[in-house]
Amino acid sequence: MALIIQKYGGTSVANAERVKEVAKRVVKYKKAGHDVIVVVSAPAGRTDALIKRAYELSDTPNKREFDMLLTSGEQISIASLAIAVSELGEKAVSLNAFQVNFKTTSAHTKAKIIDIDTELIQEKLNEGNVVVFAGFQGITKNNEITTLGRGGSDTTAVALGAALNADEVEIYTDVDGVYTADPRVVKEAKKIKTISYQEMLELAASGAKVLHPRSVEIAAKYGIKIHLRSSFDDSTGTIVENKKTIDEIESQNINTKGDAMEKVKIVGITSSKNEGRITLFGVPDRPGIASKVFSRLAKSKINTDIILQSSSINKELNNISFTVKSDDLKEAVAISEQIKEKIGAEGVSYEEKIAKVSVVGIGLKTHYETTSEIFDTLAENNINIDMISCSEINVSCIIREEDVDKAVNALHKRFIEID
Repeated sequence: MALIIQKYGGTSVANAERVKEVAKRVVKYKKAGHDVIVVVSAPAGRTDALIKRAYELSDTPNKREFDMLLTSGEQISIASLAIAVSELGEKAVSLNAFQVNFKTTSAHTKAKIIDIDTELIQEKLNEGNVVVFAGFQGITKNNEITTLGRGGSDTTAVALGAALNADEVEIYTDVDGVYTADPRVVKEAKKIKTISYQEMLELAASGAKVLHPRSVEIAAKYGIKIHLRSSFDDSTGTIVENKKTIDEIESQNINTKGDAMEKVKIVGITSSKNEGRITLFGVPDRPGIASKVFSRLAKSKINTDIILQSSSINKELNNISFTVKSDDLKEAVAISEQIKEKIGAEGVSYEEKIAKVSVVGIGLKTHYETTSEIFDTLAENNINIDMISCSEINVSCIIREEDVDKAVNALHKRFIEID
């Protein structure tokens, strides 16, 4: 008997019929003798509808009340699934974060997990229940409800897996695994059978929407195996784990002899349209300025991604550009205006219609010819690059939003379809 944690996204519990199908799958695992914990998201579209309502009421909704509103979506899902499982003859109980004491920081809308009290969950499992748990939410030490941000249900599921030493965490979505590119954009995308934590983290952080980066970080830290699967069939999906075995390497036709052993292996091409860029121009060129800019953003829990500092005509002034998620753009612009006044910069500008395209593969930084080919491919397709970021495993480019699908297809054809 194993302890299995399953997470179902919003499309999997979008309506009563889909909830019934999930219940059948859950009961199948239970009847096989496994302990089962199910983490569910709000029904598809519900969170977006709640966000829309909040912004219809206020341009800057109170974050505490915002979290209180958003967590109502998961309440619908957990109670619905518990009812459906019970209807099939198995015991089930739904639990919220406050009932379990799922402790987080007090950063509303972007809380981080501190600790999970597993006593009640274990008690309910021992009583023979399927435990249906609300994803995406937590509770502070002062009993305030928080949310973990977009993709928080993935993070909830993996965190529970770590806290309870689960045998496997299964993440069910509307796709049947991780692909070399979004199959809705690239027809020739290939499903990846196994992938390392590092590779998966880069794909997720660069725009692959099948798994949230924070969930991969937790899985890597605690050695939790994740199985990404489709909620619409029983096919094997993609296994995310510590490292690939020799058999798995050979099954992917990687030549481990001769010069080809050091050939860069491109894992996937990702993209994200959920990007905004801010530029502080005419920034005084003196020590400590960058610290003042980015520490202020960090205090507001705003993550910056690609950062570029460039010289202006006046050698005593610089321009600093950085990207943030679109959800943070409005707040980040307001903060940048405050920073401008504080540091004596000349102005602030921002852009919304930008996107990021990324090529992910082990050893990119040491293979200059591959990096050159990435830029050549984009140039050949008349795609202009505004910003570039390179690491050992990732090359990311900021481009126009209208070019992103063309860029993904071109790069996939060049680096993956030729294999």
